[in-house]
Amino acid sequence: MSDPAETERRIEALLFAAAGLLGAADLAARLPEGAEVEPALAALAARYAGRGVNLACVGERWRFQTAEDLAFLMTAERAEPRRLSKAAQETLAIIAYHQPCTRADIEAIRGVQANKGTLDVLLELGLIRLRGRRRAPGRPVTFGTTTAFLEHYGLASLADLPGAKEMKALGLLSLDLPSNFVIPDPTAGAGEGEEDLLEPGEAPEFHQDFLGDEG
Repeated sequence: MSDPAETERRIEALLFAAAGLLGAADLAARLPEGAEVEPALAALAARYAGRGVNLACVGERWRFQTAEDLAFLMTAERAEPRRLSKAAQETLAIIAYHQPCTRADIEAIRGVQANKGTLDVLLELGLIRLRGRRRAPGRPVTFGTTTAFLEHYGLASLADLPGAKEMKALGLLSLDLPSNFVIPDPTAGAGEGEEDLLEPGEAPEFHQDFLGDEG
């Protein structure tokens, strides 16, 4: 039976040395058989809570990061992030809340034609991905968000996306919205059974096909 304290030490070392996020399965593969990873992660997270460095869970994977309230100390060390255009932000929000969705879905919600360049930028930044094809005439490509999207916005999962109350409080929604207005639940997976998911290694082919459809 593994020693919990030793398991914590090893996980701590692995996470500090990692170049990116590590999941429980990644950690378990590097530990002795029978090591209890989840309790060790919970113990480490509790131990680092309130310190200058915290153990954070992002999309069911883990990393050490600077405490949020100390982020201002890092501003001089960080490069200016690439800013998204208003169209890109709107498109990303639609995909986040309505995934899996097609280009036609995006256009119907925004009320304007979707710009290929906007989708290309979001794909290039790794914030969205090609999921598959909808089982509908024309077999349109479906889009969804990525783990990089969660990481970029500091979300543990899609369930942490703000709802209507939070968005009104932030001034992102009008207070005069109709009483029947509803923010879609991004975790509901509406439409997931209506698409054929991308097979491993199939993405480049799908991307090329998508670009060809645009012409």
